[in-house]
Amino acid sequence: MDHLWTPWRYAYVTGADNSRRKLGVPEALAGWPGDKHCVFCNMIAAVDYAIEHGMPREQAEEAVYILERGKSCFMVLNAFPYNSGHLMVVPYRHEQSLAGLTLEEADELLRMTRQAERVLQAVYQPHGQNLGLNLGKAAGAGVAEHLHLHAVPRWIADNNYMSVLAETRVLPEMLDESWRRLRAALALDTLEQ
Repeated sequence: MDHLWTPWRYAYVTGADNSRRKLGVPEALAGWPGDKHCVFCNMIAAVDYAIEHGMPREQAEEAVYILERGKSCFMVLNAFPYNSGHLMVVPYRHEQSLAGLTLEEADELLRMTRQAERVLQAVYQPHGQNLGLNLGKAAGAGVAEHLHLHAVPRWIADNNYMSVLAETRVLPEMLDESWRRLRAALALDTLEQ
């Protein structure tokens, strides 16, 4: 019998996660003093705080799985992924609507999404990808108040009985490994930024 371990999902599926990770800030950045009441805002504030207090940038970004930082948006792994490699492109500015973004923010959101598509294809060779926004709770947004665009690699027949009947996802790769592989691919991505 095979055993499939996905320990990072336990707190999420049981609703028992009261840790700093729920705030978007892991224990590695425990010195961060505040809560901006948004997982994405917390993530950036904690990383910036850690860097200002001497933590190397790459170490601070790895702690929250930030893959890339642009001028107005950043790319980050989803801590509760649908598939290995599931990432998001997020504006720094707390905004709930695509229409509310500036043209500069919207342009960078799309440029980083194109970059995400390229690196996901290079690293995972998926049969397809889901790229999209869930605007508002009714549309399925987990964090409705802060816009984020999902990029999810997909494979033919990647939903099996575990997902369909048992409402459980089985992921073959740990988040740390996904972060290392995607971060390395981003460093090699030389197409238009």
